[in-house]
Amino acid sequence: MLKMMRVGVAALAAATALTPYAAIAADAKREAAGKLADGSAIEAITLSNGHGVSARILTYGATLQSLIGPDRDGKLADVALGYDDAATYQSHPNYFGATIGRYANRIAGGRFTLDGKTYQLPLNDRVNSLHGGGKGFDKQLWKIVSVKSGPVASVVLAFSSPDGDAGYPGALDVTVTYALDETGALKVSYDAKTTKPTVVNITNHSFFNLAGEGAPAGATFHTLVIPAQSYTPVDAHLIPTGERRPVAGTVFDFRKPRVIADGIRDGRDEQIRFGQGYDHNFALDKGLTATPQLAARLEDPASGRVLEVLSTEPGVQFYTANFLDGTFVGKGGHVYRMGDSVSLEPQKFPDSPNHPDFVSARVDPGKPYHSEMIFKLSVAPR
Repeated sequence: MLKMMRVGVAALAAATALTPYAAIAADAKREAAGKLADGSAIEAITLSNGHGVSARILTYGATLQSLIGPDRDGKLADVALGYDDAATYQSHPNYFGATIGRYANRIAGGRFTLDGKTYQLPLNDRVNSLHGGGKGFDKQLWKIVSVKSGPVASVVLAFSSPDGDAGYPGALDVTVTYALDETGALKVSYDAKTTKPTVVNITNHSFFNLAGEGAPAGATFHTLVIPAQSYTPVDAHLIPTGERRPVAGTVFDFRKPRVIADGIRDGRDEQIRFGQGYDHNFALDKGLTATPQLAARLEDPASGRVLEVLSTEPGVQFYTANFLDGTFVGKGGHVYRMGDSVSLEPQKFPDSPNHPDFVSARVDPGKPYHSEMIFKLSVAPR
């Protein structure tokens, strides 16, 4: 299906990739995409615009299965790592493109205290709880609320997490909206409401290679900008120490375009050794904002593809796929390895429930959670 989609829009992409955007309606297509182990049906929704950009979303994990866009010459490529077969996301999980929650990233010891009560979460990352504790939002079958075509093509997915799910308090009703417009911007919006005070931190965990997933050179020769004067260093278990350390003079300084490979193997920095590369939260200069603002800009100089990540969240986790070890075989039979992609995950800071000075992840009844991010594909001039 993904191969057919690439071929079907190739000619149109070549004709329009470098021309001004016209008022062409975006399209949303819904189709069957296989079954889970228990026989439950998976569906896929493909959002496409008139300029060769398309996104395919699975109901399993509310997962971004593919993000396709043209290069300078109009050649299309899928820039998101993952699997061709939707059922493989269940049998071989690795967060590829998934919606992450209830709490993205790590919580130390899987414990946090709220209003004087301590909650224990499952430990699935050595001594920590990671990305929801082992059976988070990425491993749930979401329901389709709506699918729309028009000036903006969109799909809304919903999931209800019961009170006590994975140790978290409060029944949480969540929706994820994917919306693609004619500028190549894919907006991802998260909304949630709870019956009890709780903590919520939702993000998308796509793995990107702008040369095309499976491209042999990987993604470490992409250039990256992150508008952040500081980051949150971690201990040996990748839990923030609580410090906000200036990036100036370090391999974490991405305030100007920097080739990722320049610092990814610099073992003189203890933080690189702890993360086995980059696996760190950057404290964005913009902080928590009402509307999405720039969190990162990634560019592949060879193809010219650019991915801008905008967000309302105060941090972005930059991860260089350090734990991909060649045991995951993805789309087209490609073996995925360390450095084959990068993730840029807008979110609250890791372990923020245990750091009162971090932006709070608390959500209360009557005060819903809302977060937005945008993945915007474009092409840089020669």
